[in-house]
Formats: sequence, C-alpha cells, structure tokens
Amino acid sequence: MTRQQREAVDALLRNAPVHPNPTLAEQRAGFTLALSRPLPDDVAVDETVLAGRPALDLTPAAAGRGRLLHFHGGGYILGSPGALAGLTAQLARRAGLRATSLDYRLAPEHPFPAAVDDGLAAYRALLEAGVRPEELVLAGDSAGGGLVIATLVAARDAGLPQPAGAVVFSPWVDLTLGGESMHTKKDADPIFTPEAIRAYVAPYLAGQDPAHPLASPVLADLRGLPPLLVQAGSNELLLDDAVRLAGRAAADEVDVTLRVWPQVPHVFQVHFGRLDEADEALDEAARFLSARVRAGRKADRSPGENPGAGRS
Repeated sequence: MTRQQREAVDALLRNAPVHPNPTLAEQRAGFTLALSRPLPDDVAVDETVLAGRPALDLTPAAAGRGRLLHFHGGGYILGSPGALAGLTAQLARRAGLRATSLDYRLAPEHPFPAAVDDGLAAYRALLEAGVRPEELVLAGDSAGGGLVIATLVAARDAGLPQPAGAVVFSPWVDLTLGGESMHTKKDADPIFTPEAIRAYVAPYLAGQDPAHPLASPVLADLRGLPPLLVQAGSNELLLDDAVRLAGRAAADEVDVTLRVWPQVPHVFQVHFGRLDEADEALDEAARFLSARVRAGRKADRSPGENPGAGRS
C-alpha cells in the first residue's frame, strides 16, 4: 500500500477526458472503455442467457463447487457484464468460483424496478436450475451493489431461501442522496460530483419514490439477509451509503463486516494490479465468499453423508 500508487490512481481519474454533452450511447461506450481491465488467462468467458437476459459465464480453471452471481455497476444507466468482466473474473478466480454476470435492463429505457425484477429472476433461475442456496453467493459494485441488496430483500419477501453470503463494493443504496459524505467528500472524490450522481437518479426512478426500499435498500428492513461484506474507500461521495448500510444491517441482526480503505476512490477494486489496496480488498472478498460457500456446504451435509461423495 503505497502513497505513490494512490496518488497515481487519483490523478488518472481526475484527468480522465470529459466530453461535453455526450449522448447516452457515448456515455455507455466511454464507461466501458474506462472500466475495462485485462482478463486472466485462466478464466474462460462464455456468453449465456439467464432468466431471459444475456449474461456472461466466467469460469476459472480451478473453479470448485459453488456459484457467484454478479451485478455490474453504472448507476443503473451504464455498464454491462463485459465492461466489468476483468473485475468479475478477478473475484471469481481468487474465490475459486464460477461466476455469472447478468446483463440486467438499464434505464432510461427500462426504469425501476426493471433491474430489481431482473436480479430476482436471475436468482430464482439459478435456484430452479439446481444451484443450492448454501453454495450460491452474490457480489456487485456501486449500483450493482445496491442491486445485490435489493435482490436479497426481494428474494426474502418472495419466500425464497437466502444465499450463503454477499459482497458489495462501494454500494449505492440511497437514491435519496441523504448521506453526509455527499457533501463532506466533494473534494476528496476524484470521480463524482453530487450533481453527477443526482443525474443518475431521475432516469432510473422515472418519477417514482427514491425512498422505496428496493430503490434505496439502506432504508429497507434487512432482517433475515445472509452474511454481508461491505467494502468502500474513504475518498468517495458514497462512503456514507456503505457505512449506513452496515449499520442498518447490524441493527437488523445481520452478520455484517464493514471495511473502509483510506484514501482510495469509489470501486477502487477495479484498479487491481496497480493499487495494492485493490488486490488486498479482492483477496478479502474472495476469502469471504469461498468461506461462506464452504460453511454452507458443511451445514447442508447430513450427519451420515460421505464428505467425499459428489453431489450435483
């Protein structure tokens, strides 16, 4: 963890080219270009379909049993599984899990609750395909992190079993934009301004209540959710989203761990290989996910079952 690395990443983000009045197509293309990172050689990437939506399967060569369902970020307007495939592959590879990254519907073409509907449908489809909840984990970054929490709440309310655990990176879980860090971190955040984040809200909500618990799951009842790992950087406007999510989860008796890395930006994990904190965070997230799958597998094993016996 070096000061020079943090300063280099901060400068990279602050000096990113800005195009005046970009079209939505240009914004989406620019997001993909900015977030794309190399894929590991030992992770196979295949196009698939999950619950009627396009998706990417990312399978590490050393993948064991268990499945990771991943939701990408992008403010519910930008992004795709391909744009964040490098990050998803890193997490899957380190955790030793096959990952499926969902291409959920984006606003403004498909406003809230389309993304949540797609997330829930994907989760349900994996269960119906035979993936055991004890061996299923979720992960997401930014808006994708918010979608993870909303999907878990929706799954609980639909009477579905919860997965073994979930990890969220810099989750956007408050579309009311009520966190104090929206103001106190304005100078520290090298990516966003409050106005820029606010610009994502209207297209996604299309006039609906920003305090709806599936739009702003930091305001939801989180009782019954699985163990959570919440990671964030101190140099981001959405810091309080992560902090308040962890606090709400703890108050609702959810097993939750919050980790905030100092002087790193929003979704700093995408800077793996050039920022030590990113690799450390990904390793921590991978350990958490693989441990939850192992714990779920052990709890699911009947007393007389042979631990070495294969199960589909």
